[in-house]
Amino acid sequence: MASRPGILTDWPWKPLGSFKHVILAPWVIHSTYSFMIKDGKDLSTFLAFPLLLWRMLHNQLWISLSRYRTAKGNNRIIDKAIEFDQVDRESSWDDQILFNGILFYVGIHTIPGASHLPMWRLDGVIITALIHMGPVEFLYYWLHRLLHHHYLYSRYHSHHHSSIVTEPITSVIHPFAEHISYFILFAIPLITTILTGTASVASLAGYITYIDVMNNMGHCNFELVPKWLFTIFRPLKYLMYTPSFHSLHHTQFRTNYSLFMPIYDYIYGTMDKSSDTLYEDSLKRPEEAPDVVHLTHLTTPDSIYHSRLGLAYLASNPQKSKWYLSLMWPVTLWTMMLTWIYGRAFVVERNRFHKLRLQTWTIPKYNIQYNLRWHTASINTLIEEAVLEAEEKGVKVLSLGLLNQAKELNRYGELYVQRYPRLKTKVVDGSSLAVAAVLNSIPKGTTQVLHRGNLSKVAYAVVLNLCRRGIQVAVPYEDDYKRLKKSFGSRSDQNNLILSKNYSIKTWLVGDGLKGEDQKKATEGTLFIPFSQFPPKKLRKDCFYHSTPAMAAPASLENVDSCENWLPRRVMSAWRVAGIVHALEGWNEHECGYTMSDIDKVWQASIQHGFKPLVITAQSKF
Repeated sequence: MASRPGILTDWPWKPLGSFKHVILAPWVIHSTYSFMIKDGKDLSTFLAFPLLLWRMLHNQLWISLSRYRTAKGNNRIIDKAIEFDQVDRESSWDDQILFNGILFYVGIHTIPGASHLPMWRLDGVIITALIHMGPVEFLYYWLHRLLHHHYLYSRYHSHHHSSIVTEPITSVIHPFAEHISYFILFAIPLITTILTGTASVASLAGYITYIDVMNNMGHCNFELVPKWLFTIFRPLKYLMYTPSFHSLHHTQFRTNYSLFMPIYDYIYGTMDKSSDTLYEDSLKRPEEAPDVVHLTHLTTPDSIYHSRLGLAYLASNPQKSKWYLSLMWPVTLWTMMLTWIYGRAFVVERNRFHKLRLQTWTIPKYNIQYNLRWHTASINTLIEEAVLEAEEKGVKVLSLGLLNQAKELNRYGELYVQRYPRLKTKVVDGSSLAVAAVLNSIPKGTTQVLHRGNLSKVAYAVVLNLCRRGIQVAVPYEDDYKRLKKSFGSRSDQNNLILSKNYSIKTWLVGDGLKGEDQKKATEGTLFIPFSQFPPKKLRKDCFYHSTPAMAAPASLENVDSCENWLPRRVMSAWRVAGIVHALEGWNEHECGYTMSDIDKVWQASIQHGFKPLVITAQSKF
């Protein structure tokens, strides 16, 4: 929002919220019906809707590419952080496509010659290019300078400049009034070719796509235009801007006003003197070497949309199933095939905490594949390659997230340490902090808890520490009870472990393997505290569900613009936090296999570095 919003700031359909797309339905239905039923089929009008869909897909591809490249770091232009407020501000980027779509349909039905267009006309393409280079670029330059006048800037254009570090879609984040003026400018070539009878599907769709390409490229925050291009064709320097050229406009504000052609900044003396230097420095910038890597993986086929490289507005909120994602099954299938082909871990996120450079890498495998034995070897190979890549890059700590540390897969990461005993990168499974997070989630004054779920390294440690503290742990199943009892040896506090089917206990410690029938036995007001990587299904509306082991990140942790799976904003899993703390403390040992760091020591270190325990709230009730 601008600092002093003016009239026509909000889009007219803002009250519709997520149902805003229905405004196009009448036009789409009419054009489709006319094409399918009526004689004299108008292909150009029918293609208007596919063009709008193409624009959305095209923009999303740029967003994903930009987020991937800026996370890697090579050729990145600006290092400053992007936070949730910017993601929220830019989440309505498709509004301008809806606006354009309405005007396209209105124009088709009101402007003579706007329908039944040929697929190609060379003269129309040439006229479009010439009008853009002349009137459009010239008028935009002066309109842009006018928008930087204090009166208009404070009421309108400051909304766009709220984003110092840009993402591709920042290019279209403007108040409604600005978009009206921009559409008038960009409509000049379109209407001219229509009125002169030289328009074609290629000239109209090509020009709109050109605008999208240049807008997205100019705001992508990584330099991708090769230097040899300007060396071979020197005039191109004045006819095509670069991402670094426009990035300076967002950092300096009073330079580099041009739309896509810097020639007008050269003519009117507003070109930033550091444009060439920043361009060359950005091209030379190498890939960033992280200090800490958190290695995670995809969970469900739809999880790619919740990934930071997926849909930003979904990634910026806790992962939940969305009905409309099922309609995107062709794209989902395509991404699954892509992850199958791309056989290595890839960077999805970068953060900074004090002097530590943090990255999150993702293994392109899904939960279901981790549960299939015939995938074990290939998954272990991917994880092992990631560990060796981290070692080569000088990574201090690599933490294993989700099923990347499964006992059945690699014995909580011990497999890689045994294979490479001279490994300098410390492999951390984060079990000690996960245990600490669970222990500190139990309400004060609790004297008895019920344990239900598959036994794991974390589960054994949680039960042992609770019994040490004098808290009675009830286990309803005899097999689990015997295995836990055996792990105690001859300890005297084993008496606090009991075999009991008393489901009226108000605090349940739950893990993988918790069944729906188990939850039904709980009494009203029961608190479910997971000790597993994955949360239980929330089946009880009269009970409370704590998050999986996690901690709230300190404000000094920068560049947090997405949620970690199902966790709330700025909350990190204990396994991820453990890797960060391990590096901050400089601990020179692995935490994997059946080895576990001192629980109290790790917990206190986490608190000292600003991480905070999560508190159960009324909102945790399903």
